[in-house]
Amino acid sequence: MSVDAIGLSAELLKAVKACGYKTLTPVQQQAIPLIRSGVDLLASAQTGTGKTAAFSLPILEALAKIPSDNNSSKTIRALILTPTRELTQQVARNIESYSEFLPLSCGAVYGGVNMPPQTKMLKQGVDVLVATPGRLLEHLVARNVDLSQVKFLVLDEADRMLDMGFLNDIQQLISVIKQKHQTLMFSATFSNKVKTLAKQVLHTPKTLEVSRQNSTSGKVKQSVYWVSETRKCELLSELIGINNWQQVLVFAGTKESANILAKELKLDGIKSALCHGDKTQGARNKALEQFTQGKVRVLVATDVAARGLDIPDLPYVVNFHLPYLAEDYVHRIGRTGRAGKSGTAISLVSPKDEQFLENIEALIGRTFERTIVPGYELERALPAQYAEKEDKPLKKSRYKATQEKNQLIARKKADSTPAAKRRAKVAKKAKPAPTGKRR
Repeated sequence: MSVDAIGLSAELLKAVKACGYKTLTPVQQQAIPLIRSGVDLLASAQTGTGKTAAFSLPILEALAKIPSDNNSSKTIRALILTPTRELTQQVARNIESYSEFLPLSCGAVYGGVNMPPQTKMLKQGVDVLVATPGRLLEHLVARNVDLSQVKFLVLDEADRMLDMGFLNDIQQLISVIKQKHQTLMFSATFSNKVKTLAKQVLHTPKTLEVSRQNSTSGKVKQSVYWVSETRKCELLSELIGINNWQQVLVFAGTKESANILAKELKLDGIKSALCHGDKTQGARNKALEQFTQGKVRVLVATDVAARGLDIPDLPYVVNFHLPYLAEDYVHRIGRTGRAGKSGTAISLVSPKDEQFLENIEALIGRTFERTIVPGYELERALPAQYAEKEDKPLKKSRYKATQEKNQLIARKKADSTPAAKRRAKVAKKAKPAPTGKRR
């Protein structure tokens, strides 16, 4: 459907076209009419399907119809809560672009930066505020912000906010909104936590599910490499080097492992940058800028970057460690294959990751081929159930050769132990004497 078909105001339409929009995505086609009707909404759609425009365009349209002199105090009329700093910045930038030709202002507050500039912005007043729950609550306690007149409340990436422990903060923020308001919840998944929160904050909502729950984009090619934990970095460097990958987003499990990985990549001659919770917002912004401009080939990140990073045409995502929560796999690989483009997601899986991988497979309804790269065979063989029952099964000859090689290595190790040597020495001494007579 063309953007002209939904009847946006001339100012909004001009801004949207300036952003390069020509057609509406499925979530935009379905969500915009519902939001315009004034109902509360619980919506689920894949990451990167245009959810920000889906909720912000009808909100901006409604706010613009109220004369500016009716909001002379510039109180906040639309509040959008997001889980991460990066997503907060991204959503705010998008809304500023959409409202370029409207007499509306947008601001953002998030942690990792000083509060005074945010306080000054809040005191001056904005129509639309995008915020992380924790930092907004700090401003609320400090009496820097007034939420009593909020008419639109959006919980963006609600499942992620709940996973990050923001439930109490969200409940406190909602409790101070006195005005009757429309609440919109957007989430990549409909987890039990999301459904519970929806019952608390939504009133007779409409439910919108554009794609199958917990599904991944068909535009993303997903692969799994079976490798020992100690050789993951070596394999990653080889994949990047041999294939000449120039832009790779790599997810590590912890801040410490991310730091170690970045150092190892540097030793292999691969330029990388870091993005995780211990980095200041300025450092994270710089790392992202270097990555998007091609100054570094690899951005090593923790799940703090799983949502909110908007990297145009990102070709590769690598799970160096699989996420603890299977749902986060969907969000991670959603950084590539966005807006209908293709992408590649690779997971490096060791035996200790097998349970996490099985949880992911159960969630998305797919079984992955465990690919063994020649030269990276494990001492522990690939689980037998994955040797033949695959979408694209491993060749039997390679698998059999790997098994035989692993067995040989195991025998050699067993024969080289001190106990085995002692047994061999005793057995040699105990050889029976020859039966024939000596001459």
